[in-house]
Amino acid sequence: MSRLKDKYRTEVVPALTKEFGYKNVMAVPRIQKIVVNMGLGEATANAKIIDTGSDELARITGQKPVTRRAKKSIAAFKVRKGMPIAAMVTLRGARMWEFLDRFINTAVPRIRDFRGLSTRSFDGRGNYSLGIKEQMIFPEINYDMVDQIHGMDITFVTTTNKDDMALALLRELGMPFRGDDKPIIVQS
Repeated sequence: MSRLKDKYRTEVVPALTKEFGYKNVMAVPRIQKIVVNMGLGEATANAKIIDTGSDELARITGQKPVTRRAKKSIAAFKVRKGMPIAAMVTLRGARMWEFLDRFINTAVPRIRDFRGLSTRSFDGRGNYSLGIKEQMIFPEINYDMVDQIHGMDITFVTTTNKDDMALALLRELGMPFRGDDKPIIVQS
């Protein structure tokens, strides 16, 4: 069992039960899935970018990504319908917990000029999304092997439909939000 999943069962569930007054353990919010999307729009000029981006995303998440294709043609961006433009991974179960643990404890402290994650990125339905500017913050990526820096979007989908409950869940799991009292430890 993952270290973070064990923490969820032993510490987070009792804390959220006490905070929100849940009578049933199954009513406590949990993370349903994590979706990692890497937009590779530069692939219109160089098809090799899709392969390298997918390979990096596979190393980061531990799962083979799905190549996303353009739904319609856009002449201004030189995109034709059916052209590969992104790579996406949906993580559930053990891989989701392992990725979340590595993201919180290893990758986030490596972000340059990090002052905490914004609490304004909730969608009104209990889901949290954030953008990462470069894939270099993940230790699985070898700096010397990177041809081009890619950003990615990470969405944490929870079982609750209220933002305050989702914020409490992610905060209890250890996500470093702005304004939290916990000091942010930067590793070099």
